[in-house]
Amino acid sequence: MEEREAKKEKMEGKKTSHPLLRGGKILCSSSHGFSPAQIQTLASICEVLIPPLPLPEGKKPMDYPLQYFYKASGSHPPIPDETAEMLVKRSLPPAVSLVSLVLKILSFRLGTLLLCGRLCLSREWPLIHKFSELSVESREEILMQWSRGRFLILLRVVFVLIKTFCLFTFFSRTDENSENPTWKAIGYHVDNREKKTYPQGRPLGKGIIETIHEKDSSFVQSLTQKGLQVIDDPEHNIYKIKCDVVVIGTGCGGGVAAGVLASSGQKVVVLEKGNYFVPEDYSSLEGPSMSELYEGGGIMSTVDGNVILLAGSTVGGGSAVNWSASIRTPEDVLREWSVDHRIPFFGDHEYHSAMDAVCKRLGVTDKCSEEGFQNQILRKGCENLGLKVEQAPRNSSENHFCGSCNLGCRTGDKKGTDSTWLVDAVACGAVILTGTKAESFIFVDNDNGRRKKKCLGVIATALNKNLTKKLQIEAKVTISACGSLLTPPLMISSGLQNPNIGRNLHHQPFLLAWGYFPEDASGIKGKIFEGGIVTSLHKVVSGDSKTVALIEAAALGPATYAALSPWISGGDLKERMLKLPRTAHLFAFVKDQGTGKVMEEGKIEYRLSEIDEENLRTGLRQTLRILIAAGAEEVGTYRSDGQRIKCRGLTKESLEEFLDDVSSTGGMQSKNETWNVCLAGHHMGSCRMGATEEEGAVDENGESWEAEGLFVSDGSVLPTAIGVNPMITIQSTSYCISSRIAKKFKRETAP
Repeated sequence: MEEREAKKEKMEGKKTSHPLLRGGKILCSSSHGFSPAQIQTLASICEVLIPPLPLPEGKKPMDYPLQYFYKASGSHPPIPDETAEMLVKRSLPPAVSLVSLVLKILSFRLGTLLLCGRLCLSREWPLIHKFSELSVESREEILMQWSRGRFLILLRVVFVLIKTFCLFTFFSRTDENSENPTWKAIGYHVDNREKKTYPQGRPLGKGIIETIHEKDSSFVQSLTQKGLQVIDDPEHNIYKIKCDVVVIGTGCGGGVAAGVLASSGQKVVVLEKGNYFVPEDYSSLEGPSMSELYEGGGIMSTVDGNVILLAGSTVGGGSAVNWSASIRTPEDVLREWSVDHRIPFFGDHEYHSAMDAVCKRLGVTDKCSEEGFQNQILRKGCENLGLKVEQAPRNSSENHFCGSCNLGCRTGDKKGTDSTWLVDAVACGAVILTGTKAESFIFVDNDNGRRKKKCLGVIATALNKNLTKKLQIEAKVTISACGSLLTPPLMISSGLQNPNIGRNLHHQPFLLAWGYFPEDASGIKGKIFEGGIVTSLHKVVSGDSKTVALIEAAALGPATYAALSPWISGGDLKERMLKLPRTAHLFAFVKDQGTGKVMEEGKIEYRLSEIDEENLRTGLRQTLRILIAAGAEEVGTYRSDGQRIKCRGLTKESLEEFLDDVSSTGGMQSKNETWNVCLAGHHMGSCRMGATEEEGAVDENGESWEAEGLFVSDGSVLPTAIGVNPMITIQSTSYCISSRIAKKFKRETAP
C-alpha cells in the first residue's frame, strides 16, 4: 500500500514538472552519426567503465536493487547510443572528430594493434583481436594506460570524454516514473519536498512571451498585447520592435538592469535564449535539469579540456541555479578597483548603497536554523582544528533546507532575479522574450558623437523554428548582460575591436576533496543531497593575514559525481557510488591571477598562474585536514589516480606525507602521469571597466568606448576577480550602471 502511494506521488510530481525537465525520454532514433562498428567499439568501452560484476562477499544476496546494480553494464542499450548523442551535442567539433577517428581505428584489428599494442595479441587465431573482442580485463588495462599516458595525450582525451559522458548518462537517465534503477542501491533519491505553486499565475506571466509556444501567425499579436510597437517587414523577413531599452540576458546583471530601468518609466524588452521555469516546474532530475538550466548542459570546458566551466542558461541565469551564497564585495577589492583601476564609484557611497538595496531586495540573511550534512562536516572540522568558520549569507530564509537549488529551487524560497528584479520589471511593463538569441548589435556611424559608432538596438533570432522571421529590436539604449562567456563574442561578431573585449577573463577555479563518513560513525546525521548547499564557509588565511582560498560545500548529484570522479576500475566505481550519500564534498576556490580569453562563442581559453596553483594546493590541503578533523573514515582528491588515504590510526607523519603529495597542477592534457579535475564558476572580467579605452572595454558607466548607447551590465565588467561568490557584486554593479542610465533618461526628457 505504502509503495503504491509512493509511486503515485512520484507520478504526480512528474506530471507537475515542466515537460522539458522530465525524465523518461526514449531515444527513438540516433543522430550522432557513428557507424554500427563504432557504436560496437564504444559499447565495449562503456562495458569496461561500468562492468557487470558478481555480488561481493558480505553483501546481502536478497538485496535485489544491489544485485541489479552490480549486474548492470554500460554496454546495455541504449547507454552507448545515448553516450554518443551527448558527446556529439556537448563537445567541440574537433573533440568529436577525435573520438570518431579512434572508435573507427579500434573497430579494425590492425587499428587496435596500433593503439593498444601487445594486449590485443593472441597465440590462437585470429592472432590480433579488435578492441571489442578483447576480455574486459584487457580492455580495462588499456583504458588505464590511456589515462596514465604521458605521450599519447590524445588517447587520454578520448578516454576522459567517453568516461565523462558514459557515466553521466548511466546515472542520470530515468524511466517513465522518473526513476533510475541504480538509485535505490546507492541510496539516492530525488528531492521530493512540496513545490511552491502559483494559483494566481506565474510571477512573470504578465510580461513574458515564450517563443517556444509561438508561431508566425500569433507572434505579432502576442507582442502588441504586451504594449509593444511592432512592424512586420516581409521584404526583409523581420519583425521590427520599438522600445526604450533592450536588455540581453536575465541573470544577475540583466535582471537588475531590467528591474531598475522599467521602474524608472522606460519601456524595456528583455531577451533570454533560455526558457522560463517556476518552482512547480522543477523536477530536480539531474539529467534534464542540467541540460535545460546550464550553458552546455553543465558539461562545458575550456578548449584544452583542462577546466570544466559552470554557467546558468535560463530565465534568472546563474541566480536561478547558484548555491545561494550572497557575499558583499570585500573592501580590499573595492579599494583596488577605485584606486588602482581609477573607477571612483566603487569607493563611494553610491556603490555601498547599491549593495544595501540589492541585499534588501534579495532578502539576504546569514541566519540558518538547520545545517545540512556537508556544512555540519565543514563546521565540525574547523572547530576541531581551532579554525574560524563563518555563516554564509544567503538570498533565502533561515529555514531554507534545499539541497537541490542547483537544479532550480522547487520551494521558491531562493530569491533569484526571476523572482525579484524581473518581477519588478514586468510589473512596470517590461516584456521578456524567452528562447531568443541575440545575433548582432545594430550600429551606425556616429559622426557628431564622442564615440565612433552609435548603437540602435540588436538583431535576434527565435530558437523556435516555427518563427521564421528575425527580430530587429530598436532601442535608445542597448544593454548586453549575457555574461562573461557570451557578451564578448556578441560584441566582437558585431564588429567592435577594443582589444580588451574577450580578454582578461577571470573565473573562480576550484578543486574538490571528499571524505567518507559511515552512518553514525561521525555523530552527524543526514546525506549530501539534504540541506542548504552553502551555509558555512572557511577562509584560508596566509601568514600575512591575506585570504588565499575559500572553502565551501558542493552540490553534486550522482551523475555529476560519477562523471567527475577518478576512474580506477569498474569495481572501484561501484564501491564508490555505494558510499555516495555519506561522502561529503568540500571545495577550495581562489581569487585567480591568471586570465583567459573568449573571442568566439564556446571557445574559451584559460590558464592558471603559478600563484593560483599554489593557492589552490594550499586550499585543497586545508580542505582535507578539515574533513579528517571532522571524523572521516577516508579522504581523497579528484586526482586521476584516485588519491586517497584511510584516516583510522593515521599518524602525523603519514598525514603530512600524504598532504605533501597533493597537487593542483595539470588538467587532462598535462604531460604528467596523473592529472586533476579543475572546475570553475563565477566568470568575470572579459569586458572590464577601465578609466581609459586602453585599460578597458567599457567606461565607468558601463558604456562601450566604441559605441554610444551600448552598455554592458554583467560580470564581464568587473575589473578583476573578487575571491568570493560574486552575485552581490554583479547585481550591485548593475544597479549602479542602470541607475546612471535612468538618470540620463531623466535629464534628456526634462523640460
